[in-house]
Amino acid sequence: MRTILAILAAAGALLAQKPEFHPNQLAPYVPSPYQIVGKMLELAKIKPGEKVYDLGSGDGRVVIVAAQKYDARAVGIELSSRLVKSSQEEIKRLGLTEKASIVHGDVFDADLSDADVVILYLMRDSNNTLKPKLEKTLKPGARVISHDYEISGWKPQMEERVDAYRRSHKIYVYRMPPQK
Repeated sequence: MRTILAILAAAGALLAQKPEFHPNQLAPYVPSPYQIVGKMLELAKIKPGEKVYDLGSGDGRVVIVAAQKYDARAVGIELSSRLVKSSQEEIKRLGLTEKASIVHGDVFDADLSDADVVILYLMRDSNNTLKPKLEKTLKPGARVISHDYEISGWKPQMEERVDAYRRSHKIYVYRMPPQK
């Protein structure tokens, strides 16, 4: 009986917490499995020193792996101050502050003009809302890698299925075309 009361008390405490809400939030926080992170970064064909942005970086796992494994200059953009703080602490703990950073901000305000790679795990509607910004600011040849959700009207250069966490995930690889 005490165990049930303890569980109910803990659940009540969690429900009483107010989650951060941002009007421009493009997706709920759902971390990509590490297997998917690895595959997204592999498919991006990142070269050392390239600039990688993770839009809606959550716990910073994409940024950290990009900096550690690919020697990329990796930047995460995140709205949640709680996630920004914990990601920054982890980057510092790992000694990656020269190569990796997390910015507390809105992806719509971010300057992506120096991006070589942009990683997305957003909803389909969110990808489509972000599409004009990507088309306007990304340089020709920049790669956009999207987990699970395609970008309407863009033809992926590649699509790959990956099984993780008891379901099939799809990764879309896009390359920005030359300027017209």
